[in-house]
Parts: sequence; structure tokens; C-alpha cells
Amino acid sequence: MPKNSWPEGSSEEFDPIGSLLSEFTNQEEEEEEFRGDFFEGGAGRRKKAAFVLMTIWGVTIGLYFFSWGYLAVAGCTGLILIHAIRLVAVSLPPAPPLLTDDDAAPAVSLVVAAKNEEAVIGKLIPMLSSLDYPADKYEIWVINDNSSDGTGVILDELAQTYNQLHVLHRSAGAVGGKSGALNQVLPLTKGEIIGVFDADAIVSTDLLRRVVPLFEAAEMGAVQVRKAIANASVNFWTKGQKAEMALDSYLQQKRIALGGIGELRGNGQFVRRSALNRCGGWNEQTITDDLDLTIRLHLDGWKIGCLAMPAVEEEGVTSAIALWHQRNRWAEGGYQRYLDYWRSFMGQPLGGRKTWDLLSFLTIQYILPTAAVPDFLMAIARHRYPMLAPMSVLVFSISAWSIYAGLLRTRSEEKLSFGTLIGIGWQTLRGMVYMLHWLVVMPCVTARVSVRQKRLKWVKTVHEGGEESIPSPTYTD
Repeated sequence: MPKNSWPEGSSEEFDPIGSLLSEFTNQEEEEEEFRGDFFEGGAGRRKKAAFVLMTIWGVTIGLYFFSWGYLAVAGCTGLILIHAIRLVAVSLPPAPPLLTDDDAAPAVSLVVAAKNEEAVIGKLIPMLSSLDYPADKYEIWVINDNSSDGTGVILDELAQTYNQLHVLHRSAGAVGGKSGALNQVLPLTKGEIIGVFDADAIVSTDLLRRVVPLFEAAEMGAVQVRKAIANASVNFWTKGQKAEMALDSYLQQKRIALGGIGELRGNGQFVRRSALNRCGGWNEQTITDDLDLTIRLHLDGWKIGCLAMPAVEEEGVTSAIALWHQRNRWAEGGYQRYLDYWRSFMGQPLGGRKTWDLLSFLTIQYILPTAAVPDFLMAIARHRYPMLAPMSVLVFSISAWSIYAGLLRTRSEEKLSFGTLIGIGWQTLRGMVYMLHWLVVMPCVTARVSVRQKRLKWVKTVHEGGEESIPSPTYTD
């Protein structure tokens, strides 16, 4: 077995957990106590979701029976409009300086949780091993989570070639899914900053030199690198995901610039070790570890930054059914965090700017799509315009503006012709059509969570590693 690889619990050559656990424990003692109270788990999620669903339906239907219903909607729309205007007006900060002082470079640990990734893992490791960063200042850890394909064999072979690569093999009985894999490897890592990648990630050589300077701010707990779709040209679905990623990253930058909520997106996320330790690591009782960690970091007083350039690329799903499964998982994970931590929001205020931002996007992303169903039914039954039409129009306008501005920003280094601008406009229109799937996903997820508890297990999209990826469902009920 390669010197950099060992099975879970192995002590044949040396005990990595034993040798590093004492160091990890000492580091914990120097920091604040783990925030174990953050982990409220899945208890009561179904009942809370049912209550929220009934409340949304009840309030939406009730608005039709009061003369002030339209005024209430107009008032809420006005508040969101104010936030939208502030988002449009705020200036984005300049790109951070490139790290040039190698002596001042902090130690970085790059971590990849891999399960059945033989198609892509062989491309990722050489890429990560050739980053423009002091070789003695960063390491690579890959957790082979009981893969049934050739992932483990490939990793062991790569570990013989790349000294920076360390491989941890998990057994069939390992629990916690991806979060469990990340938590298990954390005591073995040495970096001050932990970078998490998916196995299909494509990164530029200067990525670490761009990310690290953002952590010079003491309150910066994590940084999310802008995500891009590597196979965007395949079909309508991948082109739509390209527009969606542009929207997401651009809005994130604007929200952060306003002092609002920055969010982690899994692939290409970097977390300060001390922040991660203080929040208790990754939550093994959620299906979206990145969104869950986002909330806990903000509740603990940390900021999350966003790096626009360079991007980390990943494979987009290429079929409607794969998109449906993946977005259902994302939606449910995002929904879970509000169900899990609502008491923390009430007892530990985030501050005015973050609270306003959180409530605005909670309304836009979760409440409004769910309320659209009873609103549509009541509009038909009472032969009236939908009560929530003004707010819906505003949200569609914000989305269209964000897609166009986001796509434009990704090409900021190019000389843009009139034809290019028209092309971006067409991509925006197509992206808006694509984004309509969220109007179906969100109500369905909200309803399903209310009646059926989800089993917690690690589920993933299959990566093919070519121009076209053939995805599989991302979760199983």
C-alpha cells in the first residue's frame, strides 16, 4: 500500500489519527468551545414544515378575503424593491491582490470526498498537485468513501507519484455521508485554511494565490469561489445552469457588498479552520452540508466572502430528470436550515443588514414560489388577477438583471461588441425560461417535506469526466 494511503483505522505503518489527534485537540483547547448546540438535527422537521406550509397557504388565501390584501402585498413588494435597488446601486469591491510573499503564505489543506469517481479523480489530482503555491504549504487529502469502482485503486497509484496526496479509505460501515467523510479527515489535516472540492472540479493554477488574501480579514470565516459549468455547451439544461451560476455568484457578491449573507456552495469552498472548529465541523444531519455550514458561520459572527475570478468549473447535469433530482436536494437542504435554526435566529440576531437580506431572499426563494400555488388557484376561483403578481414581476426582473449582469461580468476582460451584448441578452432570456423549474421544485419540496421525512444518506451525481456527463439521480427517498 502506498505510504500516503491507509484504510480506515489501519495502524500497519503508522497511526495518522493517533499522531495528529493530540495536535488537533490542543488546537481545539486554544479556541472557543465547539458550538454543539448548533446541531438540532432532523427532529421535528416534518411538523415544522407542515406548519409553515399551512401558514403560507392560509395567509395567501386569506389575503383574498380582506380589502387590504393588495395593500399588504404592495407593502412587502416595496420592501423587496428597496433591497433590490440597493443591490443594483452597491459597487462591487476590486479583486483581491495576488499573494506574492511565499513566506507569509498560510498552510492550506485541500479536501475531496470521493465516492465512485474513477472517471474524474485521475484528472483532478495532477491538477491540484500543480497549483502555483509553495509545495510545503499545501496538502491534498482525498477520502475514498467505500467506492465500489476503481476509485480506491487509482488513488493509491496516484499517491505513489504525488507526495502531496494523502488518501483515507473509509469502510462500508462509515456513517455521516459526505459530512462524515469530511469530519473524519479533518483531524488529519494541517492547514489553517480547509479547501473543499468535488471530484469533477477544474481549477486554475493561481487559485490559492487569489483565495488566501481574502482571509487576511480576521472576521472572514469562509470564501466561496464562483462556480461555472464546464460542459455548458451541451444542451438547453447545461446552458441554463451556466446562466444560473452567473446569477447566483453575482447576487452573492452584491449581497456581501451590502453586508448581507454570503453562502457556501460546496465545490470550491474554503473555510478557516478556527471558524470550522468553533462551529463544530460539518453537520452530519443535513443533506446539504454547505448551506448548513453557511448558517452556522453567520450565527457565530463570521463573514463569508466570494471570489469571482478565477472560477472553479464543474460538470452540469444534462437531462431534465437529473436536474429535477439535484435541485430537489438543493431546495430541501436550503429549506432544512431554516427549519433547524429558526430558534437560533430568534435568540441570536444576525444584525440589521444580514437579517433584512436573509428575510428578503427567504421570501424570494422559498415563500413566494410556494405561495404561488394557492395564489393561482384563488385567482382562478375568484376571477381576479393573482394577488402576488406585483411581487412575482419584481422577482423575475431581479433574476433577469442578475443573469445578464453576471454573464457580462464573467466576460469583463473581453472587448464586448454589440453582437456579443445581444448574445448575452439571448442567454439571459433562455436562462429565465430555464429558471422556471424552481416554480415547480420549491412547492413540491415544501409539500413533500411536510408529509414525509427524508432518509439521511450521501447521494451524488455521477461524473463522466467528458464533454457530456451522464448524471444519475442525486438522492433516493
